[in-house]
Amino acid sequence: MKVLVVGNGGREHALAWKIKQSPLVKELYCAKGNAGIWKIAKKVDIEPTDIENLVKFAKENKIDLTVVGPEQPLSEGIADRFLQEGLKIFGHKKASAMLESSKVFAKNFMKKYGIPTAFYETFEEEDKAIDFIKKMGAPIVIKADGLAAGKGVIVAMTEEEAINAVKDMFSGKFGKASQRIVIEEYLDGEEASYIAMVKGDKLVPMATSQDHKRVYDNDKGPNTGGMGAYSPTSVITPEIEKQILEKIMYPTLKGMIQEGREMSGFLYAGLMIGSKGINVLEFNVRMGDPETQPIMRRLQSDLVEHILQILEGDIDNVKPQWIDKYSVGVVMASKGYPDKYEKGKEITGIEEAEKDPDVVVFHAGTNIKDGKLVTDGGRVLTVTATGKNIKEAVEKVYNATSKIHFEGAHYRKDIGYRELNRKK
Repeated sequence: MKVLVVGNGGREHALAWKIKQSPLVKELYCAKGNAGIWKIAKKVDIEPTDIENLVKFAKENKIDLTVVGPEQPLSEGIADRFLQEGLKIFGHKKASAMLESSKVFAKNFMKKYGIPTAFYETFEEEDKAIDFIKKMGAPIVIKADGLAAGKGVIVAMTEEEAINAVKDMFSGKFGKASQRIVIEEYLDGEEASYIAMVKGDKLVPMATSQDHKRVYDNDKGPNTGGMGAYSPTSVITPEIEKQILEKIMYPTLKGMIQEGREMSGFLYAGLMIGSKGINVLEFNVRMGDPETQPIMRRLQSDLVEHILQILEGDIDNVKPQWIDKYSVGVVMASKGYPDKYEKGKEITGIEEAEKDPDVVVFHAGTNIKDGKLVTDGGRVLTVTATGKNIKEAVEKVYNATSKIHFEGAHYRKDIGYRELNRKK
């Protein structure tokens, strides 16, 4: 069969890498991809949000299955258009993607269906938002309503920081995404990612994972799209997983059906597990990035087979198999990320890093220029390694990362630190 992956990042490279392993797949395409993906898939020179041309390509090339990586094309209705043309696609319709594309919708939805989440208010006026901050105090969390590539959330530790974040958002820092904002209480505890493949009111859990959002070690600095992740995470115990399913995942699927927004694709719950129990920080309607990279390294069974079974209504028989190892992914970013950064810096050392059979380097912001591999984004690579325990996986991943070079490269040195501390 012919499979098309839509997206350009590290998540899409990891999905393509796994899809390529399926004996069902004869030809693999990616729109638009990156330099790593183009080694294993045919490049389709169409942007992920150019939906009409993607539909045209899929029809003309008789694509049997399309898997969508990023949130933007889902929120713009790619699944709706593909389904209208009778094309098989794994990804949510526009109405379902609202769970991610609007923080206000998501918070109101959770309130309506009793899904645990932080206390919040929504605002469209700067003055009222600032008054609310003064009343609530800090720490406090400010969120842009719309999509902002994982950067539209400010965890303000002081009132001044919170007020400045509000002013930035209403002055257009995130464009239309921050014309409306959510301000919510700060929750303490430990973040974890819970991802499932879903269809209607049923789901198949993926392996657990934990992301590291802040740009610097010890969770300092601004939020990013994610600086690294590991899988599994022992913060999600069997008892906690049972609660996540009963109080969050299944009520969400049922609530979305009641809203006329039935889901079909990946569903990601970003959770805070702490003194106030298990609360949803955010929902995403796709796999996480960088969580996908370590998760795909651990998936033993056939992802394509699983997706086809789900789309054909046989979700009850989907039983993913996972290797009994830890997997860690470290994001190497361009100088300046998550703010302004330069492109076009030559990348070396990937082949050397991948000499270890437990290491796979996934590309994100990469391109080929004058025959050389160069940087082409904020998050450039995710270096992944597997190990029999978290300590071994962390040692392997940092040994590999140290062999890769590009001007201005920076990465966190403490990915997986919470798990390492728990295992001491």
